[in-house]
Parts: sequence; structure tokens; C-alpha cells
Amino acid sequence: MESAVSVQRETRSSLLPMAIIGMLFFIFGFVTWLNGSLMPFLKVLCDLTEFQALFVTFAFYIAYTVMALPMSFILRKTGYRDGMAIGLAIMAVAALIFIPAVQTGSYLVFLVALFGLGAGLTILQTASNPYVVKVGPAESAAMRIAIMGIISKSAGVLAPLAFTALVLSGLTDFNSESLAELSAAEREAQLAEVSSRLIMPYIYMAIALFALVGLVKFSGLPEIDEDDAGQSEGSFLDILRYPQVVLGSLALFAYVGVEVIAGDTIGLYGEGLGLSNYAALTSYTMVFMVIGYTIGVVGIPRFISQQQALFGSAVAGSLCVVGVLFGSQESTLLADILWGWSGIAPVVPDTITFVALMGLSHALVWPAVWPLALDGLGRLTAQGSALLIMGIAGGAIIPTFGFGPLSEIAGEVRTGYWVALPCYLFILFYALKGHKIRSWK
Repeated sequence: MESAVSVQRETRSSLLPMAIIGMLFFIFGFVTWLNGSLMPFLKVLCDLTEFQALFVTFAFYIAYTVMALPMSFILRKTGYRDGMAIGLAIMAVAALIFIPAVQTGSYLVFLVALFGLGAGLTILQTASNPYVVKVGPAESAAMRIAIMGIISKSAGVLAPLAFTALVLSGLTDFNSESLAELSAAEREAQLAEVSSRLIMPYIYMAIALFALVGLVKFSGLPEIDEDDAGQSEGSFLDILRYPQVVLGSLALFAYVGVEVIAGDTIGLYGEGLGLSNYAALTSYTMVFMVIGYTIGVVGIPRFISQQQALFGSAVAGSLCVVGVLFGSQESTLLADILWGWSGIAPVVPDTITFVALMGLSHALVWPAVWPLALDGLGRLTAQGSALLIMGIAGGAIIPTFGFGPLSEIAGEVRTGYWVALPCYLFILFYALKGHKIRSWK
């Protein structure tokens, strides 16, 4: 009886921290997947090539790699709760940098602002993730992680819709082709009008972030002791002796690369096809990712194992890439079948739908790789986790230096999706063999 009462008290005491951390994960998803709408928008606004536009994701995701060590040093000095507040404050300042970026029309200033958002998210993610494990009973930690993933990706659904409503409302032909048909004066007038709409959303974002700083700072969130936060013995280089975690980091590098490609380039692809709803297309990918997370919550391990989920993700993702590369850019048959019955207009061609379905295909890669990669590490688990986090750099490298150049060389966005195929094949290798390797010999 005492045990049951203790669990109930622990559950109740975790509700407020979980609610606050849930807000933070919503911010993670909203800010991250807003890039999918911002990329094609800036391509038109700043007259960029596809390769130049992809630096939106590069500037954002490279911050995770560049700022990881400095931010971990800050956390050691401030503690986790104050670290979260600092991360939110950095993001709020970065949001305000979008104002001079819009006023000057400088793409470089936009990239500085995006790097700032990524830097703030780096410390915020590093500080908040331990709370997901620590704020409640250990036996339900996996469920809390899944819930946070659904919250984050649900925010990814809303971000493009909010961007479209606030910035592109009433504009059905804001794309490179339509602007090229206008006179110089008309073009400048329309660009000025649309770019001015970008200011208020980022002001709202900054206000919300500053409000969250106060909430986190004065909410009474319990501090996490360093010993409880996963500190362990051993050199970081020791982890390189374990193939399953090194290959796991490479699998996550490939995964984050294709996740960003599916979520952020779908709008770029849609703009190139002349679709009027290109800025909202990231929502399609995010909806399918939420469905994938839900399948994972319900199905693993009750119906399928983590290894089976990873294998299925790799195969399904590869098939989607084939669909993008060789499917029809005019027919909407696939959208008709998938959601035409719901009353939502199936206005996207089959190739766009296949890009969105990549989100469903690889949704379970992140949660499946982690336990397989960390299995048996013991005291080196913390170092293994750090190495896996470094795989996030795939979101900066693969789209910018793989997808972008391929698209530029071919002269069309669709060709860039070839780069996703070897990524899925490496994930397939890890599912079948890579996670089982325990020695380099």
C-alpha cells in the first residue's frame, strides 16, 4: 500500500515539470521545422539557388556540432534549470535578429539568426532531456520519451501552417516564376510587402521565449545532481573501441540527414513545381512522422522488436525514394488514395506524397538506434550518448553538400533525393548487422 501511495505522489509531483518540459519540446519542434517553410521563402525573397537555400538547414544544424562543447561547459557552471533558461534567452535574442535581417534583406544576417536559434536549442536540448527521464518513475521513462517526441513532431505540423497563415496569407503566386513575370518595380513592391510580414511572427516568438525564461527560472523545477545526470568514468576516446555505437552514430548521421531532407526540402521541391501551398508542405511530412511515432508507442515491443522496426524503416524509406525519383509529378492518385476520402483536397502530386511518406518510414529510426547502440556500454554509456548526439550533424552536411549539389548539377530538385538512398541502405546495414558488431577485429 505504501509503495502504491509513493508512486501516486511521485506521479503527481512530476506533472508540473512534465508540463514545462513538454512546452520546451514543443518549442524544439516548432523552431526546427519552421525551417521547412523558411527555406523556399528565402529562396524567393533573396533570389537564391537551391544550393544557397539549403544553407538555412546548414546554419541551423551545424550549431549543434559547433556549440555542443561550449554549451556543455555552460551547463556545468550553471546547472540544468538555469541552463534551460539561458538556452531560451539565446533563442529569444536570435529571433529578434530576424528583424534587421528582414529590414536589410541580408541572407547572411538570416543565417546568423538561424545559427543563434540552433545554438540556443543545443543547450536547451542538452539540459531538458535528462528531465524526461528524471521527473517520474524509471519504469515509465520510455513512455515519457515517446510523448515528448509526439509533442515535438506535432509542433512541426503546426509551424508551416502558422507560417503560411501569417506570412503568405492571400498570396497564391509568390514563387520565383510568378515574380520573374513582374516588372522590376512591381517585384520590389511585392517582396517588400511579403518580407515585412515576417517581422511580427518572430517578435511573437521572442516574446514567448522570454516568457518561458521566467517560467523555467522561477517554476521550482528540481535541479539534477551531476551524479544523477549520467556522469561516468573513462575517456571519450574509449568509446571508439565499440563498433555498435560508432556505427550507430553514423546511422543517426544518415537518419537526421534524410529527416531534414524529407521535412525541409519538400517545400523547396513544391515551389519548383509551382505549387501554391509549398510553404505548408512540411506539415505533410510531420503528420506522417507523428503517425510513425504513434505506431512505435503502440507496437514496440508488443508486436515488433526495435531491430525489426529499424529494418522496416530502412526498406520503406528506400521504396519512398524510388517513388520520388520515378513517380509522376502530375498525378495525384497517391494522395487521392491516402486522404482524398477525408475531404482534404489532394493537391499534391505523387512525388511530393512520397517525400512526405519518408517521414512515416523513418520515424522509428531515432528511438530504435539508441537502445541498440548503447547496449552493453556500462560505465561508458554517457560517452556513447555524446557520440550519438554528434550524429545530428547529418542534418547540416547531407542536405547541403549532398542534396544541394546533386540538384544544382541536374537542374531539378527531384534528382537531389538520390542522396537519401545510400542513407537508408546504411540504416538497413545497421539493422541487419551493424548493431551486432562488438569488435573491430
